[in-house]
Amino acid sequence: MIKKTAAIVVTYNRKELLLQNIEALLKQTVRNQLEIVIIDNASTDGTFEAIKRYVDKGEIIYINTGSNLGGAGGFQYGIRYAAEHDYEFVWVMDDDCIPRENTLEKFYEADQILKGDYGYLSSKVLWKDGTICSMNRQRKTVVQYNNDFISKYVPIKMASFVSLFIPVRIVKNIGLPIKEFFIWTDDWEYTRRISIKYACYLINSSVVVHKSKNNIGANIATEEPERLERFGYLYRNDVYLYRREGIVGFLYEFFRLSSHILRVILTAKNNKYKRIQYIFKGTMEGLKFKPKIEYMNS
Repeated sequence: MIKKTAAIVVTYNRKELLLQNIEALLKQTVRNQLEIVIIDNASTDGTFEAIKRYVDKGEIIYINTGSNLGGAGGFQYGIRYAAEHDYEFVWVMDDDCIPRENTLEKFYEADQILKGDYGYLSSKVLWKDGTICSMNRQRKTVVQYNNDFISKYVPIKMASFVSLFIPVRIVKNIGLPIKEFFIWTDDWEYTRRISIKYACYLINSSVVVHKSKNNIGANIATEEPERLERFGYLYRNDVYLYRREGIVGFLYEFFRLSSHILRVILTAKNNKYKRIQYIFKGTMEGLKFKPKIEYMNS
């Protein structure tokens, strides 16, 4: 019998955090309606050996993608799996996302109250110290962050993949996340694609803790030099996202890129020219980046 919801957890070389995530999922108050599906981007740190006992007991489904598809590829893989296996809902999260015991139950309650009339629901995401996790703040418009973490249901336009609850019928209608993004912006793009057609909400009673290393977003001005190349994905993917929003998106991206360049000039301690190069390179690639949106029949 297929369970009601597939929790799709994408992991890569973070077995200690993944173990905490699995334990939190196993404690959900609606556990009997939940299937836990681990999408492993070919970890090399002994992830499978660490979680094998859960697999052996039938408590989780483990899928190794065979290669590192990036976060975007892993989430596409997992969401496709959930849709193909006839779950009613897919609940998406990273391996460092730790849900409270009633996180999924609160989504179910909202689903009943809203009578299924929504595109997705998003959790309130806290950091390890109990404050709002800045990198996972939802957007109430394409360019404005949400500041309402009190109201029961807050209309939003964009959200992260850190505890996102999506009816599978929406996936079948709107398509899958874009795997070519590899890392960054795949969640913004996907949730915005959904919110163009459907009302979407932050559910403040559904809470998770994001055990990220820092409570800040990506910053090219302070990143270690050996990790700068990955920022090409960020700027490329962002340009793809915001160019779809017309003049508002164009102006937002122009001022955002300008502020990032200025930040590098004023605050970067080394490799300033190289950092600015990656901003320009990613931006130019984004202008011609045209990945194909995949649907369930593709």
